[in-house]
Amino acid sequence: MFASAVAPTLTATDAYTSAHEQCEHRIAHLRSSEAQQMIHSDLEALLEVEGREVLRRLLQAHLDERSPGTVAEPVLGTDGRTHTHQRVQTRHLMTIFGAVEVTRMGSRSRGTHSLHPLDAALHLPPERSSHGVRHRVAVEATQDACDDVVAPVATTTGAHGPKRQAEQLAARAAQDFEALYDARRCATPQEVERTSSVLVLSVDGKGVPMRPAARREVTRRAAAAQPSPRGHQRKPGARAHTTRMATVAAVSTIPPWVRTPEEIVGALQPAQAVTPARPRPEAKRVWASLTQPPAEVIHQACEEAERRDPQRTKQWVALVEGAPTQLGLGDAAAGEYGVTLCIVLDLIHVLQSLWKAAWALHPAGTPDAETWVTARLEQLLRGRSPYVAAGMRRSATLRGLTEEQRAPVDQCANSLLKYADFLHDDASLAAGFPIATGVIEGACRHLVKDRMDVTGARWSLDGAEAVLRLRSLWVSGDCEVSWRLHLGQEHQRHHTTHYAHSKVPRPQPQPERQSKGAHLRLIK
Repeated sequence: MFASAVAPTLTATDAYTSAHEQCEHRIAHLRSSEAQQMIHSDLEALLEVEGREVLRRLLQAHLDERSPGTVAEPVLGTDGRTHTHQRVQTRHLMTIFGAVEVTRMGSRSRGTHSLHPLDAALHLPPERSSHGVRHRVAVEATQDACDDVVAPVATTTGAHGPKRQAEQLAARAAQDFEALYDARRCATPQEVERTSSVLVLSVDGKGVPMRPAARREVTRRAAAAQPSPRGHQRKPGARAHTTRMATVAAVSTIPPWVRTPEEIVGALQPAQAVTPARPRPEAKRVWASLTQPPAEVIHQACEEAERRDPQRTKQWVALVEGAPTQLGLGDAAAGEYGVTLCIVLDLIHVLQSLWKAAWALHPAGTPDAETWVTARLEQLLRGRSPYVAAGMRRSATLRGLTEEQRAPVDQCANSLLKYADFLHDDASLAAGFPIATGVIEGACRHLVKDRMDVTGARWSLDGAEAVLRLRSLWVSGDCEVSWRLHLGQEHQRHHTTHYAHSKVPRPQPQPERQSKGAHLRLIK
């Protein structure tokens, strides 16, 4: 005898069933007597892991629904040939939720590689790690060594991988650094009214400890010529010859800030008087490079300045420490961009030289030394560097100092005379220009030293350049903009260029799987 009963129709390929089951299982667990006794931190840890598994299953279900990604139109390769042979293929993808699989239709012709339109629609990377994982690794790599990147990525996501893979992902994330700023230069220039009238450029160098193969030839020869120290201790003044200089650049705008020499001297005293807050740099961009020569970085700094001041209505100011490379900023700006660059010598470096001269004339730490420095500093701020140089030499002669004793005095005087053309601090203060290289000094420390000069670090050239690029984007606030451009470039490189006329066939949407309602099921 047969009877009939009404039963709901379950979709035979309901992709989200697994995610539903996992979610219901978690809810049941939270309602259990065991969970009722848990403290909130244990609940957080439990839900972070188990909730990630729910999300992984949801992502897997979505990918299953979109597979195999068949297309109605012919799949044409770059050579114009139609890829007629089709086969369903599966690839693995490590996402921030965990490992998933993507099943898609591959099309190929004889002697060619398979093309997968669904890969292009999903914008899958060529490697196993997803773009989300790559982004997470890139952010972590700006802060910590790759040894220390693997652990937090594995802890905060469902992804895991070795150190070498993390290094490769960081390098991939940094490859479109120059494309971002090239695109900005080609775009409509910024309006001058958006930023202040003083445009500040600075360039400096900072050493990065490198592996022997990544050091410059002159550094390798110097290291080979220097005998190895016993006990790993070098003589005083001896150099290790293990670094390669990174050229660091900074460009920003700042409102004019008029001050007097007395205000500057007062601000440098231990007990500072209350002064108005100085204006902060605007739209600051800093970057560093180990592979590009200093002249190229200086050229990039001038290009960045030109983008911000296309009509040449701002005052361009270069803050330098006196190195010939930095002084080349003036020639580059005047020759190629037709601007008059005001070059200002950094006050802090001048002050350091003054202190060394003072200790040659007065005992270190005495009030006389401080009084001597304060008086000379105020004269320098009034634009009287030649008189200060002549006066300190006379003081050394009247005291009868030996050649060795007066060497710091002569060095300071020679420096003041050599850079007299750049020590018009009276005019700079009256115009409201900055007179100290705080921005570039901070960039050398924060951008390069804090990350690259960690204990025991020895960098390869490619690895160091990639991390410097990522850190430059992070410090300049361009990470997210750069990442969006990087995703577009990646799609172009790995998908669009493999199809004829750069046209990727769009996978047809799968028909919606709907329940047909109740039906009669025979029961014996």
